[in-house]
Amino acid sequence: MPRKRKKARSADTVDKYEVYELSVQEPMADCEFIDQVWKELRGSRCRSIREDFCGTAINSIEWVRRHPAHTAVGVDLDPEVLAVAKRRVAKRLRPEQRHRLQLLQENVLTAATEPVDSVLAFNFSYYIFKTRAKMKRYFKAVHRGLAEGGIFLLDAYGGSDAFVEMKETRPVEDFTYIWDQNHYNPVTGDVINYIHFRFKDGSKLQRAFTYEWRLWTLPELKELLKEAGFRQVHVYWEGTDEDGEGNGEFAVTTVGEACRGWIAYLVAEA
Repeated sequence: MPRKRKKARSADTVDKYEVYELSVQEPMADCEFIDQVWKELRGSRCRSIREDFCGTAINSIEWVRRHPAHTAVGVDLDPEVLAVAKRRVAKRLRPEQRHRLQLLQENVLTAATEPVDSVLAFNFSYYIFKTRAKMKRYFKAVHRGLAEGGIFLLDAYGGSDAFVEMKETRPVEDFTYIWDQNHYNPVTGDVINYIHFRFKDGSKLQRAFTYEWRLWTLPELKELLKEAGFRQVHVYWEGTDEDGEGNGEFAVTTVGEACRGWIAYLVAEA
């Protein structure tokens, strides 16, 4: 019997969270990075994580899939995306796995959870905190949420293009992902970024996601993490292939490349 052909995506019918996951997130790579960091810094394995700004909880889902001893807590303030996350959990995890993943609708500044080995803040969502005082408050909250010897993992982006009002497009499966750096204020460091999606039928999902952030630099973040009580803060920089493109392999460095665009991980030891 011939397989049923998958219906082409369209702006009118698409699940915006699905195309976001496909175009932005790499849960397997993120979970492998957690394992890498723990092996390098602790010589042991991470067992429990808390995923702040968890969205659809795709990293938490991947984490509990990877090992029967893994547990995860996903924290997000948005009830809409948490409802999507719950559907993802029900569909993608077996009952025993679901038991090891908890979703909380709470503010990451005040969420009270059991201590975990690692807290994750990926996809730059913590950039929503625009002042030093608020960012430091968040980092202190993370520090309190870690078990002894815990590790905080977060990502950051930058490069000369990060300060330019511009659009970047990238094909993904049967749609196009559009990153729109719509506004940058050099006086405050505030940015407004959008994600749009364009589909093969010509339809477009405008401003599917909106981000009003401060564009933080690595030295600022490292200083605030230290002020919040973290002992050591490492920068993991991405290597390049023979064509000069990112190869997905990250290593500790104190010197980065002054390129047009980069993504790095910050790893803070409690």
